[in-house]
Amino acid sequence: MEYRQVGDSGLIVSELSFGAATFGGRGDFFEAWGSVDVDEARRMVDACLDAGITLFDTADVYSDGASEEVLGAALRGRRDQVLISTKAGLPLGAGPGQAGTSRSRLIEAVENALRRLGTDHVDLFQLHAYDAHTPVDEVLDTLDGLIGQGKIRYAGVSNFSGWQLMKSLSAADAAHRSRYVAHQVYYSLIGRDYEWELMPLAVDQGVGALVWSPLGWGRLTGRIRRGAAVPERSRLHATADAGPPVEEALLFDVVDELDAIAEETGRSVPQVALNWLLRRPTVSSVIVGARDGAQLAENLGAVGWALSDEQVARLDAVSAREAPYPYFPYHRQAGFARLNPPMFARTR
Repeated sequence: MEYRQVGDSGLIVSELSFGAATFGGRGDFFEAWGSVDVDEARRMVDACLDAGITLFDTADVYSDGASEEVLGAALRGRRDQVLISTKAGLPLGAGPGQAGTSRSRLIEAVENALRRLGTDHVDLFQLHAYDAHTPVDEVLDTLDGLIGQGKIRYAGVSNFSGWQLMKSLSAADAAHRSRYVAHQVYYSLIGRDYEWELMPLAVDQGVGALVWSPLGWGRLTGRIRRGAAVPERSRLHATADAGPPVEEALLFDVVDELDAIAEETGRSVPQVALNWLLRRPTVSSVIVGARDGAQLAENLGAVGWALSDEQVARLDAVSAREAPYPYFPYHRQAGFARLNPPMFARTR
């Protein structure tokens, strides 16, 4: 296991981290993801620690807080060995004040997370979504206060657009407040939209990427095949509509190439897909989850080896899609390259 700096911060995390969305299994949606109880969670944490994983990620919305509770119980007695990341901001109910990132909501969310996790601080606290109803300065001031109290150590965001993240970073700089150090993003071989704007922004502004759903919402597990029915055990039956969309042609072209490279390397399809992500710019950690120990063991096999440059180039090519406007001119015309620095050049 390798360890990486999160953006420009002093936070160091393992290249793979563990996502606890399968813990708890409360409610139909999250039960479809997994229903890992405390005993099984402890075994998974043991395996993660043995493999060198240091970061464990959850959120208040996962199983209505049950994920945080199970993770906290599984980590009891070894809190000093790990980093905990959690998120808040998505709706927990239909009532007023049950969604968003207002001052009162954030303070309550952090207090509840600390109670459920059984800890006195969260190492990385992330806004699960941008809240257009709350002033950015209010959000930043609240987070700065929580950092000052020692209840959170670092702040980050998840699922922000480029302008939302840049507005927040600029406001933090102007007020001399703590900056967001991490952006938890969707990124996979069948979903490379992160590369068009958010990745160059992350390079320029020193924000590390924590990748969620690196296997394309369960589509790159090796069990989805061209012309075959989705396996009965797949969570896609219950959750496909909530996940990132993907064209079938792209999916099966990528799976075919993954199959070929898996055979060449003696690795599995998900291991190849995860290893490709670990080589991408700005990626600080790739979050893997599991319903059971066997699935976790397979995902942990994505580290300790490397795809060849030729294999990476093949995966790059098969998964590539035309950039949307206004990005495609930079890729098509040499004249734009003279007006703008390279995609991953730092400007600040």
